[in-house]
Amino acid sequence: MTTTTREYWGPVEPLEPALSVRQVLALERVLAGEPEVVAGAAQLDRPVRWVHVAEAADVGVMLSGGEMVLTTGVLLAGDENAQAEYIRSLHRAEAAAVVLGLGRAFPAPPDMMRRAAERCGLPLVVLHRPSPFAELTEEVQSRLVRRKFAAVSLSEAVRTALTGLITAGAPLQHLLDEIAHHTGCPVVVTNLAHRVLATAGERSAVDDVLRDWERIARQAGGSEGDGWIRAELGGRGERWGQIMLCGYRGDTAGGRLLADRAAEALVLHRMLGGATAHSWEEQSAQGLLTDLVSGVVAARQLLPRARAAGLPVNRRTFVPLVVRAGDCAQLERMLRLLGMAGLVAELADGATAVLLSLARDQDAEALAAHFAARLRTESGESGTVVAAAAPRIAWDDVPAGLREAQHVADAVADSSAVLDLPAVVRLKDVHLRGLIRLLRDDPHVQAFAERELDGLLCAAGEDLLAVLRTYLATGRNKSRTAQLHHVSRPALYRRLEAIQGRLGVDLDDFEQAASVHIALLAHDAQQA
Repeated sequence: MTTTTREYWGPVEPLEPALSVRQVLALERVLAGEPEVVAGAAQLDRPVRWVHVAEAADVGVMLSGGEMVLTTGVLLAGDENAQAEYIRSLHRAEAAAVVLGLGRAFPAPPDMMRRAAERCGLPLVVLHRPSPFAELTEEVQSRLVRRKFAAVSLSEAVRTALTGLITAGAPLQHLLDEIAHHTGCPVVVTNLAHRVLATAGERSAVDDVLRDWERIARQAGGSEGDGWIRAELGGRGERWGQIMLCGYRGDTAGGRLLADRAAEALVLHRMLGGATAHSWEEQSAQGLLTDLVSGVVAARQLLPRARAAGLPVNRRTFVPLVVRAGDCAQLERMLRLLGMAGLVAELADGATAVLLSLARDQDAEALAAHFAARLRTESGESGTVVAAAAPRIAWDDVPAGLREAQHVADAVADSSAVLDLPAVVRLKDVHLRGLIRLLRDDPHVQAFAERELDGLLCAAGEDLLAVLRTYLATGRNKSRTAQLHHVSRPALYRRLEAIQGRLGVDLDDFEQAASVHIALLAHDAQQA
């Protein structure tokens, strides 16, 4: 669910409903007939699919739904049973409305038809002045045809735009931005469990949708209404998600057409790009955790996204982890194996963030240690580093926790081979190295490192710098240093003498050795 990357220039106005009964009655040619709604006034927003002029008493059997029927009722005059059955047959055929032209057959609104229409909820409109049905029909039909043509044109415009983006290799987010632009409403892509994978649209509107996503997801299997339009994502007999237009303000049929076009494009994008629904889930988690780590978006604003992505957030304990030498698929598999809830996302420099969500009564530190131990066992990688921040109770503290875990992982990135690390490394375990990582960009620290190591910061001094690094990291243990560099003790003594000569220090003096060690840590941190 990454932030919109395309500049948002405002939504394209969606198509209005084809024509409602209310809109038909507002047309100038209809107003000339002085229309009066005598029954079914609450149903005037029904869509009119077509206009049909008919005098037959059994016209209902000829309809397919959505028609506005125009009649003078000449064959119904004098027969109240026929009048009531006429209204009932139109209701059964799901007609949009019936318009009765008053005249010889009915000089006044027939009471039997009015009562029957009111019971059925069918709008009954009478025209008090003569009105040419042919002209009225022509007016409405031409408007309906124009709107249908506009809907098809918009659909093809969307198809062309999305195909162009796919051909150009655009990422998923660009396609969703284009869809949101044309529909003028938030767009949400979910997996089959209704977890949000990606969104697009005006940020505030998207946030409003995600804030109420639990209720929306529960109703996702219900009928469409109020502009909530879905289209399935899948192919070759496999369903793997859906795209939803949230609050589309236009005609439902037009919205469904746009949703279908969008679904076709997303499926094509997945096929051509080799993406999977699972990779979209990874992108969703990565966008969320990246935004949390960066602090660009306030944590409170990201809470709806986390909840919609399926992360439990109510009354939970959050454990931020950063893992080195572990990929996303492996870590997600570990979470499932241990029955833990969490999000996994790849960060820069080969690190992977894991945000665990635990029940308040669970031992967060013990579970983090168990996770790390199982990870090392399953991966078979002894060099796997699992860095953790202190558990967080408040969601607003999670970004700082993720940054702390990342800082700890960075602090041991270059030293895991020579340091005896616990299963889960925390801030207290990185000591001076952690402080230096925090201060590495300070100009004073940089100048200090350059000054202290000046005699070794050249091509000829690289080998000696490596020996110095090992010697100080092992606590000035000469035997261990010689062993790690595969040299004899006398050879190591000669190299240490050369180092002391170039730096002008005595490494047997604790204060001088500490000063050089700090400078070397700062230098390595800056290079990293």
